[in-house]
Amino acid sequence: MRRHATPGTDIMTNPIKAAEGPVVRILDDIQALAAARALAASFSKEASLRDRQRQLPLNELEQFSRSGLWGISVPRAYGGAGVSFATLAEVIATIAAADGSLGQIPQNHFYAVEILRVNGSETQKRFYFERILAGERFGNALAELGTRTSQERRTRLSKEGDGFRINGRKFYATGALYAHRIPVSVIDDDGVQQLAIVKRDAAGVNVIDDWSGFGQRTTGSGSVVLDNVWVEAEEVLPFQSAFERPTSLGPVAQLLHAAIDVGIARAALHDAAIFVRTRSRAWIDSKVERAIDDPLTVREFGDLAVRLAGAEALLELAGEAVDRAAAAPDIDSVAAASIAVAEARVLTTEISLAAGSKLFELAGTQATLSEHNLDRHWRNARTHTLHDPVRWKYHAVGNYYLNNKNPPRHGAI
Repeated sequence: MRRHATPGTDIMTNPIKAAEGPVVRILDDIQALAAARALAASFSKEASLRDRQRQLPLNELEQFSRSGLWGISVPRAYGGAGVSFATLAEVIATIAAADGSLGQIPQNHFYAVEILRVNGSETQKRFYFERILAGERFGNALAELGTRTSQERRTRLSKEGDGFRINGRKFYATGALYAHRIPVSVIDDDGVQQLAIVKRDAAGVNVIDDWSGFGQRTTGSGSVVLDNVWVEAEEVLPFQSAFERPTSLGPVAQLLHAAIDVGIARAALHDAAIFVRTRSRAWIDSKVERAIDDPLTVREFGDLAVRLAGAEALLELAGEAVDRAAAAPDIDSVAAASIAVAEARVLTTEISLAAGSKLFELAGTQATLSEHNLDRHWRNARTHTLHDPVRWKYHAVGNYYLNNKNPPRHGAI
């Protein structure tokens, strides 16, 4: 099924169904990486078309779900592969290199898995992990417009009998458009932030496709309106407390964003090289590759390749730091993981933007022709890297090394 989406559409007229067909059970990191590479080869074929026409990737997400990759971070004790966070980052980077939007859509799903791992009750873990392994996708409804800070929430969770009612409006709800369940950040009657996992088809849930970003066009990062939505007590778990004590939650979120940027940079550099080798002279329209002997062009590719290799190395080191923090969370390990991820995000931000921009310079105005649509890499990078300001990463890293001050614990560092 294809859908040419017009922003502002209420997607509830086309509800998301559970995964159709068997879901692969991935057993380890090696299988996860192999599955990601196989999917990436498939996803890359029509990535440009999906971006250009804003075709929602419903078929691709169904294939993605059935691959088993959405369950790879479920701990082994609950039937999952429990892959390392370094592996998870590489899986996301691999998919994002094929299609930046498809690389970002599961980011909040894996964030929800980590919240469940660190804050869920034993009953909640068994219940939700089983459904994730069966192919269910989690979206998100966390951020809100019009608040004083990015951390402030107004959506209310009000006690009613044995359960709760939710009222509020969310934006930047990446993945909600395609989700089976939507984790919603809410403020309870005591002013404490909790996380309610709302069924996608629950009465009063309205997912609106009003995302109109010029990049990452098919992430579905639109609005979610919650009108007196009922949730059971078992569908609510602590959220704020995951930042009041040292946990890996913040570094995990940022690690996945860094991986998305690495994937976008890989795609930009790859496509720039192919374009320059096949169309190196403006008056020749040939798809035959030729060696490039212009020293300036060769030098520019060398510069980008070195910077990308540096970003990839820092991403891997950051993943290993998050693994250590997840295994033994304390003030020091979580701070070290946050700083390692911040260092990676600085370079991944810079290389994704630089690679996309350099593509314009090397390929010329032909890059923006609809036939090639190579400008999507820069548009994707420019849009995604605005998720949270990289300038604060420098500040956090400097404070850590210069003043021995640990970074704050929240989802943006």
